[in-house]
Amino acid sequence: MSVSADFDVAACIARLCVYPVKSCAGIEVQQALLTDTGLEWDRAWMVTDPQGYCLTQRTLPRMALVQPQLQPQDGALLLQAPGQPALSVPLAPLGVCRMVHIWNDRVQALDAGDAAAAWFSAFLGQPCRLVRFDPAGRRLASADWTAGLQAPFQFADAFPLLVASVAGLDALNAQLATAGEAAVGMERFRPNLVLGGVDAHEEDWLDLLHISTASAGDAGAPSGAAVQLRLTKPCVRCPIPDIDPVSARRGTQVGDALRRYRQDARMGGALTFGMNAVVQAGAGQVLRVG
Repeated sequence: MSVSADFDVAACIARLCVYPVKSCAGIEVQQALLTDTGLEWDRAWMVTDPQGYCLTQRTLPRMALVQPQLQPQDGALLLQAPGQPALSVPLAPLGVCRMVHIWNDRVQALDAGDAAAAWFSAFLGQPCRLVRFDPAGRRLASADWTAGLQAPFQFADAFPLLVASVAGLDALNAQLATAGEAAVGMERFRPNLVLGGVDAHEEDWLDLLHISTASAGDAGAPSGAAVQLRLTKPCVRCPIPDIDPVSARRGTQVGDALRRYRQDARMGGALTFGMNAVVQAGAGQVLRVG
């Protein structure tokens, strides 16, 4: 792959992933609409306790077993989990408005109703509510990391997008193999964009991703990038990558492996994997694998 004189590195989008319900399983897609808050439908819903405080796999690892399926033709998000009947949730933002808490933020959300609350409560074994981010609300990423950009996002932890690389996962799996541990999949790290064609963890040192959304066969397609994503802050890893997404069992092997080679001086020695990103230009464009 040749590199234009205007750019330092050439890469491609190897995988695209959307996580409709925060901390539940993701959906790998071939294309996704980029909005100013990240990929369409990403972290649009969140599970809370009855007081409106965010619930995640950190305390409820069984959330990893909730499998979403987008059904835009039916205007629905279908949720499935072991031992549960399927739950259909409207894609349209509906419900009673209430305030919810996600980390240090307090934001408006729309309650998905008693049926959804009962479904999650039964599966997770404690009282829960399901809420939808209120499009009328606004939550901004920390200006300390966005180079002056106002970067809105929904129920992600702190930024609209997370970027990782195929080679970065390969490097981690090499560390695991050396320790006699089984390889793990990228789903443990919950990125939105996975880059191919870059070196291991090279995303750490990239500043701006210029993405051409024109198909290779488009006659007269512009050579410039239609989308610009600014990589901002290294993603400090919580214990979620040590949760097996198939069994929901906790381990320590991923954190142990990262500790051997991913203590990041930029983040005070915290373990990092992947880079958070914000949308600098191109909202309304469609990103495609490849």
